[in-house]
Amino acid sequence: MDTGVQERLRQGFLFQTGHYKDACLTTAARILQRVATDQIETIRVVFADQHGILRGKTLTTRALESALTSGIGMPSTLLLKDTSHRTVFPVWSADVSLGQNPLAGANDIVCAPVVDTFRVLPWSKHSAFLMCNILHRSGAGVSVGSRNVLQRAQSLLAKAGYDACFGLEVEFQVFDRVDSGLDHAQATMPPAPISTQNTTQGYQFLTETRYGEAEALLDQLRRMAEDLDLRPRTVEIEMGPSQFEFTFDPSGPMDQADRFVLFRTMVKEVCHARGLHASFMAKPKLAHAAANGWHIHQSVIDRRSGQNVLTPHTSGALTETANHWIAGLLENAAASCLLTAPTINSYKRFLPHQLAPNSIQWGHDNRGAMVRALLYPGDAASRVENRVADSSANPYYALAAQILSGLDGLNRGLQAPPACETPYSGSATALPDNLLCAINAFNDNPLFADTLGQDFVSYLTHIKRAEWDRYLMTVSDWEQAEYFNLF
Repeated sequence: MDTGVQERLRQGFLFQTGHYKDACLTTAARILQRVATDQIETIRVVFADQHGILRGKTLTTRALESALTSGIGMPSTLLLKDTSHRTVFPVWSADVSLGQNPLAGANDIVCAPVVDTFRVLPWSKHSAFLMCNILHRSGAGVSVGSRNVLQRAQSLLAKAGYDACFGLEVEFQVFDRVDSGLDHAQATMPPAPISTQNTTQGYQFLTETRYGEAEALLDQLRRMAEDLDLRPRTVEIEMGPSQFEFTFDPSGPMDQADRFVLFRTMVKEVCHARGLHASFMAKPKLAHAAANGWHIHQSVIDRRSGQNVLTPHTSGALTETANHWIAGLLENAAASCLLTAPTINSYKRFLPHQLAPNSIQWGHDNRGAMVRALLYPGDAASRVENRVADSSANPYYALAAQILSGLDGLNRGLQAPPACETPYSGSATALPDNLLCAINAFNDNPLFADTLGQDFVSYLTHIKRAEWDRYLMTVSDWEQAEYFNLF
């Protein structure tokens, strides 16, 4: 190992500000050695933004050591954009800041590589991903940064004596690309939606023949996922036209959040190269299209014993921890929707009799309930499945919401109501039915301000209100049909 490299890294900003420890220097030196040995040409230094979208810069190999030593500067406006990529904070005319850290003038933040996330891209083997934490120039972590938010939630759970284990179950669609939307008139903000057609007809859930039709594509996506060490577990034909589902091995929160954004990015890039368009949108406006859910499976592990404390002793019963955890998920469900169902489109998915929840309740192995309990005596994989999230969520924020909600139930000793077996016909409280309701619920619930800070709450509500305001000012197809001829 090159001790000269390690010494240069030790003198750099990332080590001196505490982002790196000694073990990180060894790993960083190995990355540099591997890049030279494997003839890697470019390194995509990326971070997950507030929407869970990877942003970053692509470095040549000669710039990598500098990035590993001092990080790489990127405009702070990347943190201030809504889903149209508009900067929605007045950076040129007001004092915009996060706590004591100013963001006015489109100044820089620092992307600090997380050295154990280095992955060669199997669909572009001359290039690699290196994921980052985001820091202020002072070296302090950006409080709203995706990885920082999830790390804060993990730390609070660990302080209480527990770890969380999550499973991923992600639905998405892949369409043939008919028109890529590259006409000059289509280069709007956001860009005009592209034109597509189906790759499969759909409505043959889990049928072998449908899998055979899509096998070449699904094989490629599976192999890419395996080569990225994302640990895919199953590959499935979902209900709707052109709709598929991947599930992944259970793992810790940060691993799963990284896997989610890498999988979503990989699928979109690989499909684009094949002349296809992959979409993780919650409810595409396409004839007969099904909604895309993201079902969050979660267990709670005692840090001392290593035991899953959700596993019951008797059939149909809840452990004390499971009782509190489920109660916390329900208590904070409406407020958490901004983190699990973050777009205007997300709320078009909450319909009865559609295998998606529309109210705040739980049930034993019931796919219509918001929380589905899969708890069996002697089963170390006992877990609860929150079915409220969709595939457009920022997974770091969404998993943080699960941890903080469940922990709130534990800390307050909340009690779960009786299980519901008829989720679409009861009197349970409805989930928010639009983004504005979710924004208000998030803003009014003290949980996230108490655990993640008021800066985070104010920041996210500002971005999402900007998205809602743009939506309200857009003349819809419904309005045109309703009023254009009438008046």
